[in-house]
Amino acid sequence: MPTARTRTFRSGNSEALRLPKDVAFGEDVELIMVRSGDVLTVYPATMTPAELVATLNTLPTPNGVECRDVEELPERPSL
Repeated sequence: MPTARTRTFRSGNSEALRLPKDVAFGEDVELIMVRSGDVLTVYPATMTPAELVATLNTLPTPNGVECRDVEELPERPSL
């Protein structure tokens, strides 16, 4: 698990921090921050169902659906 150190700074009327490249989420990612005492947890916001469907629609369509092999399982008399 990557760990990085950074410092807070003032940005207008807000306190801000830069995420070093090793722990960055990328551009334009909505984040949720939860503070519990001295611990700040930062994680990406979950997608709405509409965003999830839009993302899934961008995936390539498979050529077909694979079928599983029919596998006979032996009876287990002790059960």
